[in-house]
Amino acid sequence: EVQLVESGGGWVQPGGSLRLSCAASGFTFMTYAMIWVRQAPGKGLEWVSRLNSRGTRPKYGDSVKGRFTISRDNANNTLSLQMDSLKPEDTAVYYCTNNGHYWGQGTLVTVSS
Repeated sequence: EVQLVESGGGWVQPGGSLRLSCAASGFTFMTYAMIWVRQAPGKGLEWVSRLNSRGTRPKYGDSVKGRFTISRDNANNTLSLQMDSLKPEDTAVYYCTNNGHYWGQGTLVTVSS
């Protein structure tokens, strides 16, 4: 059974940092590109970041470029998203997906003062 389990969300003040993790199982993690997607309250899905299977080519959406860093540990089947300089507009449920095939349940990030 494929499982993607996000963790690390929570409340943080503007300018703060959070690190999200996604634990993967049930598929060959190291062969898939992995993606972070978010959904702000009342809005549609927004692509945040993508990392190729080997972890050598990160890509970021314009709204997070320079503030977020995606990484992966293929030995431990884990995807991470380091989020710095957080803004209120980063408030959203964050999902990880293996290139769109399967999705986790999401983890809520709230940025407010």
